[in-house]
Amino acid sequence: MSAAPLPTRDELAAFLLREFPQTRCTIESVGDGEALIRHAVGTPELRPGGTVSGPVMMAAVDVALYIALLGRIGIVPLAVTTDLTIHFLRKPRGDRDILAAGRLLKCGRTLAIGEVTIYSEGSDEPVAHAVGTYAIPPRSA
Repeated sequence: MSAAPLPTRDELAAFLLREFPQTRCTIESVGDGEALIRHAVGTPELRPGGTVSGPVMMAAVDVALYIALLGRIGIVPLAVTTDLTIHFLRKPRGDRDILAAGRLLKCGRTLAIGEVTIYSEGSDEPVAHAVGTYAIPPRSA
């Protein structure tokens, strides 16, 4: 018996929209344990000083890891974040979207570990770096 085909970017985007309608994150690309997520930045995402707020960046990190994982194992809605550590490196631009580039470092049967680097659109300098762990629920055979 062969494994089910992995979800496409469009299938993951439809899942994200259906299950997380509150998110402003969209999937730019996904594949091979990697995902690139865009978070649209507008006035509600800014903090004083005109920079993108930390919670917005953490949300983008979480979505990037989740989509990288689901792109590797299939749509498993109950995979959940168990750990997330972020380092804010420099001020992101408040007039640009942020891009979260995530990749899995290890994907086991019950845990997946990944890292995410966040950039302001149009810049090569990272504004934040994060690592996180996801718990993968048991799957029926």
